[in-house]
Amino acid sequence: MNKRILIADDHDIVLTGTSLILESKIKDILIDTAENYLEVLEKMGCQHYDLIILDINMPESKNKKMISEIKQICQETKILIFSVHDESVALQYIQEGADGYLNKLSKVEEIAEAVKKILHEGHYYPVQITQYLLKTSTAVPQTNPLEKLSEREYQIFNLMVKGEGSLEISNILHIQMPTISTYKKRIYKKLGTSNIVDLIKIYENFSAEKI
Repeated sequence: MNKRILIADDHDIVLTGTSLILESKIKDILIDTAENYLEVLEKMGCQHYDLIILDINMPESKNKKMISEIKQICQETKILIFSVHDESVALQYIQEGADGYLNKLSKVEEIAEAVKKILHEGHYYPVQITQYLLKTSTAVPQTNPLEKLSEREYQIFNLMVKGEGSLEISNILHIQMPTISTYKKRIYKKLGTSNIVDLIKIYENFSAEKI
């Protein structure tokens, strides 16, 4: 099934260049474009998108509020922040619920790899972003949050932090994809976060206690 991607940026060169890169490197995708945030909202009202590649400085931008608004329209839509801003700014959007970050100065192969990974695994963070997020994570709670998870949720949690995407988890545990999605939502809610980096941090601090 084709994956539908919306590239949202106010620069024609970025829209055209990114579209050409993805169409040449990834099969079975359909690409749409938007030049401002209002157009993003209008197009989301008419069409489901698997991924939005989002410039945070486009006209009509609402900055971090865009993330929650997009997720309210469609929780399943992944958001890849596409920006020249540094890691500290990227962190703010990820904490709001964005599913990944990619610098606009990235090479062609990295752009294609980021989109492939976020479509198949649900998130994408370059190594430097992951390291930065781990260093700047909030204080570790005193009680073990993993105790909130059921046995099945804990199995899925373990696979998530090891980098397995929904398809891989479905095959490993013989669970249907929609059910995996439901479990993931429960895990994020119970652990009080919305991004995979915080899950990794919780795993590093508490998985030994759970065992």
